[in-house]
Amino acid sequence: MVLQLVCILFFVMAIPTALSTWYSSTQLVRNSEHAIADFSLAELNTYRKLYENALLNLSQSTVRLGGTSIFDQLRPFQSFEQLKTDYESLSRGMNVMEELTYLNQSVDGVYSSYFYLQNSDYVISTDKSITSLDKYESIDWLEKAYARQKGINGIWYPRKLDSGINVISLVLPLNRLATSTQGTIVVNLRESQIEQYLQSDNSGAQEYYLLDADSMIISHPDKSKLLTNGKKDALIRQIADQKASKGYTIHEDNGERTLYAWSQSKEYGWLYISIYSLDYLLNQPLATQKNLIMLTIGLIFAGTLLAVVLATWFSRPVRELVQKIRIQPGMRSRDKNELTLLNSAFKQMQEEEEGLQRLLNEREQDARSLAIHNLLRGEVNGQVADLFPETYFLVAVVSIDGYRQYAADNNFETRSYHRLMFIARCYQYFSDEVLGHCVYQDNGYFAIIMNYREAIWNNNENKFYSVLDQIREEAAAVFQQTVTIGISTQGDDIRLVSDQLVEATEAIKLRIAAGSGRILPWKEESCHDTKYMYPLASERRILNFLVNRDLDIIIKELDLIRMEINNAEYVSYENILFIYSQLAGVTIKYLQENDVNTSKLFAGKPSIYATLSVIETQNELEEYLHLFYGEIVGFLGRKSGESNKYADRIIEYIHKHYREEIMFEEMAKSIGISYSYMRKIVYEQTGKSLIDYINQLRIERAKQLLLESEKTITQIASEVGYYNVRSLNHFFRKFEGVAPSTYKADRNQSI
Repeated sequence: MVLQLVCILFFVMAIPTALSTWYSSTQLVRNSEHAIADFSLAELNTYRKLYENALLNLSQSTVRLGGTSIFDQLRPFQSFEQLKTDYESLSRGMNVMEELTYLNQSVDGVYSSYFYLQNSDYVISTDKSITSLDKYESIDWLEKAYARQKGINGIWYPRKLDSGINVISLVLPLNRLATSTQGTIVVNLRESQIEQYLQSDNSGAQEYYLLDADSMIISHPDKSKLLTNGKKDALIRQIADQKASKGYTIHEDNGERTLYAWSQSKEYGWLYISIYSLDYLLNQPLATQKNLIMLTIGLIFAGTLLAVVLATWFSRPVRELVQKIRIQPGMRSRDKNELTLLNSAFKQMQEEEEGLQRLLNEREQDARSLAIHNLLRGEVNGQVADLFPETYFLVAVVSIDGYRQYAADNNFETRSYHRLMFIARCYQYFSDEVLGHCVYQDNGYFAIIMNYREAIWNNNENKFYSVLDQIREEAAAVFQQTVTIGISTQGDDIRLVSDQLVEATEAIKLRIAAGSGRILPWKEESCHDTKYMYPLASERRILNFLVNRDLDIIIKELDLIRMEINNAEYVSYENILFIYSQLAGVTIKYLQENDVNTSKLFAGKPSIYATLSVIETQNELEEYLHLFYGEIVGFLGRKSGESNKYADRIIEYIHKHYREEIMFEEMAKSIGISYSYMRKIVYEQTGKSLIDYINQLRIERAKQLLLESEKTITQIASEVGYYNVRSLNHFFRKFEGVAPSTYKADRNQSI
């Protein structure tokens, strides 16, 4: 008891304190993270604005210089030779260079600048003075820079000079509104100057990125990354694809957390990214969190000691009371926990009472179910007589429609729960006048035995059907599936219940023609002996339609078969199953006789006959056969396409070699098919056998030679592929009806 009280006080005090400390310290660190991130973002924005102001000042200074007339004095000099002819012309160039030098001094970090007069062969630069183009670095890159121009302030273009220095070049074509001189001012700003602006004074900063609008790296501490695609780095790509113009994100890798802050320039479309070590920046908040945790541990330890003292003092009266109870006679428990001792004693009595009552109920239910199952098998005992005291019996079988699909959609536990629920709900529809019991058979079948007096049946026969209709609706609600109910004839002897079960089960089979979700009574004439019907004419037509691969006509023929079955006076379940099974079997036999690989066609599918045997309704049978013939027609269509692929090669080979002795087996092997399949393809394509088609080609060639050449019949026979004149005469008569000589004479006479 002391231990329980200590635990209660401990949990009441220690856990809330620990949770409060954990939450407070976590919020402290989290808020510190956001504060640091906001500060880093503000710092980045400040550096960005400072740098862009410097760029703007340089750009404006360059625009002002371009608006002066200093460059107009160079217009007459299109060549370097013209410019250096005399001192006056050369001094004009030096004036331009002097202005460019002043421009360089307007902003820190300018490496060089130069002016290029359009269509001239020289440049005036601050690094190499006045020099010809062939001695200065290439200016071919200017065309790419011009393509980026959007305003009058020039274009910033990152590049690497021939000297290896990385710069961002300001390219300013002279404004035609300010001067008629056409040329370009180029100012090269060192990339290292950007680093001075963007490198944070914060000791937690690790590196930075500056990307242009195309995500190319303009500036970075690692110079090997300059002028490369920044999106190669997954995190940089993620930031570059952000729609927000500024923000930050925290990334964790191998236990190290890094802060990425970014800001995008609206003026230039450039993306500035600063990267910081968040763990370094959070050293102070983490130290504070650690101190809070240690303080909490100390408080919990002190509180625990106080809890022990208080628990011992409060539990004293209760412990004395329990000691007195323990020495009472009949107390067998030796549990050390006083409260548990009392609680377990009362619980044990309650559990034993409930267990005994449950066991009695289960034994009674099991005994009743066993007696009913025995009765359905024809075994009658005294317990059954007590369950069914009345004279008359009616047996109904409830079958779940589409049980295979139901079993596939629900696991064993769910199906068991549905069975118990349905059996329990069935009893609400029985009364004192009509006694009833329901048991589960197997494979989705339930048997219901109803017991009543004769007068009840004679006066209220429709009432039984009404009860069964309610049970059918109840079953549909429980199983989420329609059910079919088969009803036996009325019996007046308990020993006939097993026969009534057979009748009700046979009535279920009528579902194949009547449809599912119905109540089907068994009738004496439904089992009379009659001859099987079979639509032989429809079978022949279906096989003929398969030749043309006409699925629509086949489906219409299946509809005619169904109409014939429905119009028949009586067709048994076995007869219907026989009709559709025979159709499937005859079709498969036909396919095999026509060299169709049925193993390939039906590979991976369950047995056709096994599938047909468990189908419950004629609608399902028709649906299955529609799919069955649909797959066959599709397969034959693909096979026909394959035949056409080989047909061209076969016909081409025959036309090329018909005058020779063709070894058909070798020919088929070279094409990649069997000899029998090759003969079939030739027949499908020409309507003639392989031999007749070759002989026809030979006779056609012989006719041509008879009329167009002076060769003898012996020579013609040899040329078209016959070893002797007799063979030529034989096949000539077969195809033309006359001998070769007669054919030639008749044609010459007609001419």
